[in-house]
Amino acid sequence: MVCESWKAKLDTYLDGELPDEEMRSFDAHVRSCQSCSADALARVQMKRAIQVAGRRFVPGAEFRKKIQQSVVRKPQRSFRLGWMFAATAAVVLVVGMLTSAYLGTRPGRDQVFSEIADLHVATLASSSPVDVISTDRHTVKPWFQGKIPFAFNLPELQNSEFSLVGGRMTYLDQTPGAHLIYDVRKHHISVFVFQERSLPTRLDDHSLSPRKLPFNMQTWSQGGLRYFVIGDASASDIDSLAKLFKAAS
Repeated sequence: MVCESWKAKLDTYLDGELPDEEMRSFDAHVRSCQSCSADALARVQMKRAIQVAGRRFVPGAEFRKKIQQSVVRKPQRSFRLGWMFAATAAVVLVVGMLTSAYLGTRPGRDQVFSEIADLHVATLASSSPVDVISTDRHTVKPWFQGKIPFAFNLPELQNSEFSLVGGRMTYLDQTPGAHLIYDVRKHHISVFVFQERSLPTRLDDHSLSPRKLPFNMQTWSQGGLRYFVIGDASASDIDSLAKLFKAAS
């Protein structure tokens, strides 16, 4: 019963829709409460399963043609009515094209950011957040060989406040990648690395505008790889770790 008030707002928390102060309180509670962390993990996994299932069906050309034929009106005898119908159809077509173009870019990017945040939360809520546990980059990097179709470099952390916890394989819309976890002053930071060309959505570093997330995040492309650095650490810490990765690459 102690956690009922927390669980009542769990979905709102996972969607990043709570005020900043409540988000910080939730972050601390989820990390310390085994029951709520397990519930959060289950809901994130269900959310991702629904997203994947929703993308399995894509209407083909034949299906679209059949629907169009069922809704298109028969030609009218009146030239005026026919012209008005054609003009209306043209307007609808243009609006539809603009809407499709918009939906194919911004929401696509926002969905990528949302899924990255989900992966970060799910990992921290897991009882086994990493598959290879080591503070040594020369141990963690070779572990990924043969597991993902690319290679990447890990930064040297000497004389920095960051410490490497370990790593694991991960997937973004069925695209395999690497997930590294770092600690800085009791904050956990996730670093995701994927092949740029394998991602379902094209990301432009000059026009990225993530939706409001309960975390600080940076993302960039370098050497054909797409990097995401995300966590509840300060923006300056996220930036510092991102700079270390950029220098290492």
